[in-house]
Amino acid sequence: MTDNDQQVRTEIENRGDASSVARVIVSRPGKLNTLTPAHLEALLAAFVDLANDPDLRVVVLTGEGEKAFIGGADLETLGSLTPDTARTFLSAIHEVCAAIRSLPVPVIARIQGYCLGAGMEVAAACDMRVASDKAVFGMPEVKVGLPSVIEAALLPQLVGWGKAREIVYTGENFDAEEAKQIGFVEKLAPAAELDAAVESWVNSICIAGPLSIRSQKTLIAKWESLPLEQAIEAGIDSLSDAYKTGEPNQYVQAFFDRKAAAKKA
Repeated sequence: MTDNDQQVRTEIENRGDASSVARVIVSRPGKLNTLTPAHLEALLAAFVDLANDPDLRVVVLTGEGEKAFIGGADLETLGSLTPDTARTFLSAIHEVCAAIRSLPVPVIARIQGYCLGAGMEVAAACDMRVASDKAVFGMPEVKVGLPSVIEAALLPQLVGWGKAREIVYTGENFDAEEAKQIGFVEKLAPAAELDAAVESWVNSICIAGPLSIRSQKTLIAKWESLPLEQAIEAGIDSLSDAYKTGEPNQYVQAFFDRKAAAKKA
Protein backbone atom coordinates (compact mmCIF):
# COMPACT_ATOMS: atom_id res chain seq x y z
CA MET A 1 0.00 0.00 0.00
CA THR A 2 1.25 3.48 -0.83
CA ASP A 3 -0.05 6.64 0.78
CA ASN A 4 0.18 10.14 -0.70
CA ASP A 5 -0.41 12.07 2.53
CA GLN A 6 -3.86 10.46 2.74
CA GLN A 7 -4.99 12.48 -0.29
CA VAL A 8 -5.05 9.45 -2.56
CA ARG A 9 -4.53 5.87 -1.46
CA THR A 10 -3.45 3.03 -3.74
CA GLU A 11 -4.08 -0.53 -2.61
CA ILE A 12 -2.59 -3.43 -4.52
CA GLU A 13 -4.13 -6.90 -4.33
CA ASN A 14 -2.08 -9.81 -5.65
CA ARG A 15 -4.23 -12.35 -7.48
CA GLY A 16 -1.65 -15.05 -8.11
CA ASP A 17 0.11 -15.90 -11.38
CA ALA A 18 2.02 -12.62 -11.02
CA SER A 19 -1.15 -10.59 -11.56
CA SER A 20 -2.47 -7.71 -9.48
CA VAL A 21 -5.54 -5.53 -9.08
CA ALA A 22 -5.21 -1.92 -7.91
CA ARG A 23 -7.72 0.21 -6.08
CA VAL A 24 -7.16 3.97 -6.19
CA ILE A 25 -9.14 5.83 -3.53
CA VAL A 26 -9.61 9.60 -3.41
CA SER A 27 -9.62 10.35 0.31
CA ARG A 28 -11.37 13.55 1.31
CA PRO A 29 -14.66 12.20 2.65
CA GLY A 30 -15.42 15.26 4.79
CA LYS A 31 -15.50 17.38 1.61
CA LEU A 32 -17.24 14.85 -0.68
CA ASN A 33 -13.82 13.88 -2.10
CA THR A 34 -13.63 17.16 -3.99
CA LEU A 35 -10.37 17.74 -5.81
CA THR A 36 -7.73 20.23 -4.73
CA PRO A 37 -4.44 20.76 -6.61
CA ALA A 38 -2.78 18.43 -4.08
CA HIS A 39 -5.34 15.69 -4.76
CA LEU A 40 -4.83 16.05 -8.50
CA GLU A 41 -1.07 15.81 -8.10
CA ALA A 42 -1.46 12.67 -5.98
CA LEU A 43 -3.95 11.12 -8.40
CA LEU A 44 -1.65 11.73 -11.35
CA ALA A 45 1.30 10.24 -9.47
CA ALA A 46 -0.76 7.16 -8.61
CA PHE A 47 -1.69 6.46 -12.23
CA VAL A 48 1.81 7.19 -13.51
CA ASP A 49 3.17 4.63 -11.02
CA LEU A 50 0.54 2.05 -11.97
CA ALA A 51 1.33 2.44 -15.67
CA ASN A 52 4.77 0.98 -14.96
CA ASP A 53 3.44 -2.18 -13.27
CA PRO A 54 3.76 -5.06 -15.76
CA ASP A 55 1.64 -7.36 -13.57
CA LEU A 56 -1.33 -4.98 -13.32
CA ARG A 57 -4.57 -6.35 -14.75
CA VAL A 58 -7.23 -3.76 -13.84
CA VAL A 59 -7.72 -0.66 -11.68
CA VAL A 60 -10.78 0.29 -9.64
CA LEU A 61 -11.11 4.03 -8.98
CA THR A 62 -13.41 5.22 -6.19
CA GLY A 63 -13.84 7.75 -3.40
CA GLU A 64 -13.55 7.33 0.34
CA GLY A 65 -16.80 6.69 2.19
CA GLU A 66 -20.32 6.36 0.88
CA LYS A 67 -21.24 10.01 0.27
CA ALA A 68 -19.30 10.65 -2.91
CA PHE A 69 -17.23 9.24 -5.71
CA ILE A 70 -15.75 12.65 -6.50
CA GLY A 71 -17.98 15.62 -5.73
CA GLY A 72 -16.21 17.87 -8.24
CA ALA A 73 -13.46 20.44 -7.96
CA ASP A 74 -12.85 22.07 -4.60
CA LEU A 75 -15.03 25.20 -4.48
CA GLU A 76 -12.51 27.25 -2.49
CA THR A 77 -9.95 26.51 -5.16
CA LEU A 78 -12.38 27.49 -7.93
CA GLY A 79 -13.24 30.72 -6.14
CA SER A 80 -9.62 31.80 -5.92
CA LEU A 81 -8.56 31.14 -9.51
CA THR A 82 -7.26 33.74 -11.94
CA PRO A 83 -7.15 33.34 -15.74
CA ASP A 84 -3.62 31.94 -15.47
CA THR A 85 -4.16 29.67 -12.46
CA ALA A 86 -7.47 28.46 -13.92
CA ARG A 87 -5.59 27.15 -16.94
CA THR A 88 -3.09 25.40 -14.66
CA PHE A 89 -5.82 23.84 -12.50
CA LEU A 90 -7.88 22.62 -15.45
CA SER A 91 -4.79 21.26 -17.14
CA ALA A 92 -4.08 19.25 -13.99
CA ILE A 93 -7.57 17.70 -14.13
CA HIS A 94 -7.03 16.87 -17.79
CA GLU A 95 -3.64 15.29 -17.05
CA VAL A 96 -5.32 12.96 -14.54
CA CYS A 97 -8.02 12.01 -17.06
CA ALA A 98 -5.41 11.50 -19.78
CA ALA A 99 -3.39 9.24 -17.46
CA ILE A 100 -6.51 7.16 -16.83
CA ARG A 101 -7.29 6.89 -20.53
CA SER A 102 -3.71 5.99 -21.44
CA LEU A 103 -3.21 3.45 -18.64
CA PRO A 104 -2.40 0.14 -20.36
CA VAL A 105 -5.19 -1.73 -18.51
CA PRO A 106 -8.90 -1.00 -17.96
CA VAL A 107 -9.99 1.41 -15.25
CA ILE A 108 -13.37 0.82 -13.59
CA ALA A 109 -15.12 3.74 -11.89
CA ARG A 110 -16.86 2.54 -8.72
CA ILE A 111 -19.40 5.32 -8.19
CA GLN A 112 -21.24 5.90 -4.93
CA GLY A 113 -22.98 9.08 -3.80
CA TYR A 114 -22.19 12.31 -5.64
CA CYS A 115 -20.39 12.26 -8.99
CA LEU A 116 -20.37 15.90 -10.05
CA GLY A 117 -18.40 18.23 -12.29
CA ALA A 118 -14.77 17.16 -12.40
CA GLY A 119 -15.87 13.88 -10.79
CA MET A 120 -18.12 13.13 -13.74
CA GLU A 121 -15.26 14.03 -16.09
CA VAL A 122 -12.93 11.62 -14.28
CA ALA A 123 -15.63 8.94 -14.45
CA ALA A 124 -16.06 9.60 -18.18
CA ALA A 125 -12.33 9.02 -18.64
CA CYS A 126 -12.61 5.55 -17.11
CA ASP A 127 -13.22 2.54 -19.31
CA MET A 128 -16.32 1.31 -17.48
CA ARG A 129 -18.62 2.71 -14.83
CA VAL A 130 -20.66 0.87 -12.19
CA ALA A 131 -22.75 2.92 -9.79
CA SER A 132 -24.81 2.55 -6.67
CA ASP A 133 -28.50 3.00 -7.39
CA LYS A 134 -28.36 5.97 -4.99
CA ALA A 135 -25.60 7.79 -6.90
CA VAL A 136 -26.20 11.36 -8.12
CA PHE A 137 -24.69 12.85 -11.27
CA GLY A 138 -24.40 16.32 -12.72
CA MET A 139 -22.27 18.99 -14.39
CA PRO A 140 -23.19 22.07 -12.34
CA GLU A 141 -20.46 24.43 -13.60
CA VAL A 142 -22.83 26.86 -15.34
CA LYS A 143 -24.51 27.47 -11.99
CA VAL A 144 -21.29 29.05 -10.71
CA GLY A 145 -20.59 30.98 -13.89
CA LEU A 146 -18.32 28.48 -15.62
CA PRO A 147 -18.64 26.29 -18.72
CA SER A 148 -18.11 22.56 -18.46
CA VAL A 149 -14.81 21.82 -20.20
CA ILE A 150 -11.92 19.34 -20.60
CA GLU A 151 -13.18 15.74 -20.38
CA ALA A 152 -16.78 16.92 -20.57
CA ALA A 153 -15.92 16.67 -24.27
CA LEU A 154 -16.29 12.90 -23.85
CA LEU A 155 -19.97 13.20 -22.95
CA PRO A 156 -21.40 13.36 -26.50
CA GLN A 157 -19.88 10.01 -27.45
CA LEU A 158 -21.21 8.46 -24.24
CA VAL A 159 -24.71 9.92 -24.03
CA GLY A 160 -25.29 11.64 -27.38
CA TRP A 161 -25.20 15.30 -28.34
CA GLY A 162 -28.70 16.22 -27.20
CA LYS A 163 -28.33 14.73 -23.73
CA ALA A 164 -24.84 16.18 -23.39
CA ARG A 165 -26.24 19.63 -24.15
CA GLU A 166 -29.01 19.17 -21.59
CA ILE A 167 -26.52 18.12 -18.91
CA VAL A 168 -24.10 21.02 -19.42
CA TYR A 169 -26.67 23.74 -20.24
CA THR A 170 -28.99 23.13 -17.29
CA GLY A 171 -26.41 22.07 -14.69
CA GLU A 172 -29.14 19.96 -13.08
CA ASN A 173 -28.39 16.78 -11.18
CA PHE A 174 -29.84 13.45 -12.32
CA ASP A 175 -30.15 10.10 -10.62
CA ALA A 176 -28.43 6.79 -11.17
CA GLU A 177 -31.32 5.27 -13.10
CA GLU A 178 -31.18 8.08 -15.66
CA ALA A 179 -27.39 7.75 -15.83
CA LYS A 180 -27.91 4.10 -16.76
CA GLN A 181 -30.67 4.83 -19.25
CA ILE A 182 -28.63 7.41 -21.16
CA GLY A 183 -25.54 5.20 -21.27
CA PHE A 184 -23.20 7.06 -18.94
CA VAL A 185 -23.20 4.14 -16.51
CA GLU A 186 -23.00 0.56 -17.73
CA LYS A 187 -24.18 -1.16 -14.54
CA LEU A 188 -26.24 -0.27 -11.45
CA ALA A 189 -26.30 -2.09 -8.13
CA PRO A 190 -27.83 -1.55 -4.68
CA ALA A 191 -25.28 0.09 -2.41
CA ALA A 192 -24.76 -3.12 -0.43
CA GLU A 193 -23.99 -4.99 -3.66
CA LEU A 194 -21.78 -2.39 -5.34
CA ASP A 195 -18.50 -4.13 -4.51
CA ALA A 196 -19.84 -7.45 -5.79
CA ALA A 197 -20.84 -5.76 -9.05
CA VAL A 198 -17.35 -4.31 -9.40
CA GLU A 199 -15.78 -7.66 -8.56
CA SER A 200 -17.69 -9.43 -11.33
CA TRP A 201 -16.01 -7.17 -13.89
CA VAL A 202 -12.62 -7.47 -12.17
CA ASN A 203 -12.86 -11.27 -12.25
CA SER A 204 -13.81 -11.32 -15.93
CA ILE A 205 -10.83 -9.12 -16.81
CA CYS A 206 -8.43 -11.12 -14.64
CA ILE A 207 -9.27 -14.46 -16.25
CA ALA A 208 -8.83 -13.03 -19.76
CA GLY A 209 -5.47 -12.99 -21.49
CA PRO A 210 -3.43 -10.16 -19.92
CA LEU A 211 -1.76 -9.23 -23.20
CA SER A 212 -5.07 -9.33 -25.07
CA ILE A 213 -6.66 -6.96 -22.53
CA ARG A 214 -3.82 -4.47 -22.94
CA SER A 215 -4.01 -4.81 -26.71
CA GLN A 216 -7.79 -4.31 -26.60
CA LYS A 217 -7.47 -1.06 -24.64
CA THR A 218 -4.92 0.27 -27.12
CA LEU A 219 -7.20 -0.73 -30.00
CA ILE A 220 -10.25 0.95 -28.49
CA ALA A 221 -8.30 4.20 -28.27
CA LYS A 222 -7.60 3.86 -32.00
CA TRP A 223 -11.27 3.14 -32.70
CA GLU A 224 -12.14 6.48 -31.09
CA SER A 225 -9.97 8.50 -33.46
CA LEU A 226 -9.51 6.57 -36.70
CA PRO A 227 -11.85 6.42 -39.71
CA LEU A 228 -13.72 3.12 -39.91
CA GLU A 229 -11.52 1.41 -42.50
CA GLN A 230 -8.33 2.36 -40.68
CA ALA A 231 -9.84 1.22 -37.37
CA ILE A 232 -10.64 -2.16 -38.91
CA GLU A 233 -7.11 -2.47 -40.28
CA ALA A 234 -5.71 -1.61 -36.86
CA GLY A 235 -7.78 -4.45 -35.44
CA ILE A 236 -6.44 -6.91 -37.99
CA ASP A 237 -2.91 -5.83 -37.09
CA SER A 238 -3.66 -6.28 -33.38
CA LEU A 239 -5.01 -9.79 -33.83
CA SER A 240 -2.12 -10.82 -36.04
CA ASP A 241 0.37 -9.44 -33.52
CA ALA A 242 -1.35 -11.37 -30.73
CA TYR A 243 -0.17 -14.64 -32.27
CA LYS A 244 3.43 -13.46 -31.98
CA THR A 245 3.05 -13.60 -28.18
CA GLY A 246 1.83 -17.19 -27.96
CA GLU A 247 -1.03 -16.13 -25.68
CA PRO A 248 -3.88 -17.16 -28.03
CA ASN A 249 -2.41 -20.64 -28.48
CA GLN A 250 -1.98 -21.01 -24.73
CA TYR A 251 -5.56 -19.96 -23.92
CA VAL A 252 -7.12 -22.04 -26.71
CA GLN A 253 -5.21 -25.11 -25.54
CA ALA A 254 -6.32 -24.48 -21.97
CA PHE A 255 -9.93 -24.37 -23.21
CA PHE A 256 -9.60 -27.75 -24.91
CA ASP A 257 -7.87 -29.19 -21.84
CA ARG A 258 -10.77 -28.09 -19.62
CA LYS A 259 -13.27 -29.53 -22.08
CA ALA A 260 -11.46 -32.86 -22.16
CA ALA A 261 -11.24 -32.98 -18.37
CA ALA A 262 -14.98 -32.26 -18.10
CA LYS A 263 -15.78 -35.20 -20.40
CA LYS A 264 -13.71 -37.54 -18.23
CA ALA A 265 -15.35 -36.34 -15.00
